[in-house]
Amino acid sequence: MIFFYDTDNDAIRDWVRDNGLPSYRADQIIKWKAHGIISFDEMRNIPVKIREMLAERFYANGAEIVGRTESESNGTVKYILKLKDGNIIECVLMRYSYGNSVCISSQAGCRMGCSFCASAGAGFGRDLTFGEMLIQVMTVIKDSGEKISNIVVMGIGEPFDNYENLIRFIKEANDPDVLGIGMRRIAVSTCGLVPEMLKFTDEGLPVTLSVSLHAPNDVIRNKIMPVSLRYGIDELLEACRNHTEKTGRRITFEYILLKGVNDRDENACELALKLKGMLCHVNLIPANEFEQCGYEQSTAERVRKFRDILEEKGVNVTIRRELGADIKAACGQLRRNLVQGGMV
Repeated sequence: MIFFYDTDNDAIRDWVRDNGLPSYRADQIIKWKAHGIISFDEMRNIPVKIREMLAERFYANGAEIVGRTESESNGTVKYILKLKDGNIIECVLMRYSYGNSVCISSQAGCRMGCSFCASAGAGFGRDLTFGEMLIQVMTVIKDSGEKISNIVVMGIGEPFDNYENLIRFIKEANDPDVLGIGMRRIAVSTCGLVPEMLKFTDEGLPVTLSVSLHAPNDVIRNKIMPVSLRYGIDELLEACRNHTEKTGRRITFEYILLKGVNDRDENACELALKLKGMLCHVNLIPANEFEQCGYEQSTAERVRKFRDILEEKGVNVTIRRELGADIKAACGQLRRNLVQGGMV
């Protein structure tokens, strides 16, 4: 059987035609798909016989909410979803004054092995299909009853390690008959898979690209991010410049501050020099500590000093507001606990 959300609108129209059904039935089915149904019985304006035909070919209950925790301080909601094959993923609803964002996972686990990330060491299941990426957003919409204005693909997994499904997801999310989220309101984060970055640039999609940098040089980056052993920082930054020059869109560099590792004054100065003249923005992130992490969060004073140095040297920089720390909303934290506790 096929996961209902892994069928695009053209495939649904083909199915309707191949089964000798009136063409308007396809539009009805597509509208129900946009509602995030988990059972074809929810399709109230579709005859029972057609619903039975759909159930023989497709399944819609591809993700089940097995955990839901809401922050008492800011309304951030962390969802733990169980996929049809038992894999566990996470997604997060983040509420802002300008609208709601959903952070989704692109893989069940991650192969990149960044030592500061809770996803590392929690095992790798598999790539997610574009439908399994889509259903995360729809699940949040359906559960919360709220509109979503932005999507960030920054949860568990490396999106560019699941490239084809990522691109299909972006196009489905943008489709006005599905989610209708403008591409400029979609952001994708990568730890620096350079070949895929170059390919992504050539796609010409006006999506915001975010790069997990986290160090100003290869010496530090090699220690905390194994991907840097394949693609050094100079090669990575060249790909970033290529992206900004071809697309005219600003890149966001994510920089997690780890006490005594990458948060010194000289690190800030070196980072500013590396980024000089680039159309970019640096997002400083207080580290999320977890058991067996081995790193400590930089002090608030050190974070502010790091920011001040970058600003003095002309770098556009902000400190990310911490959302959901009380519910372990950072990607991979809850899944790690479940995996290591033998619950999945």
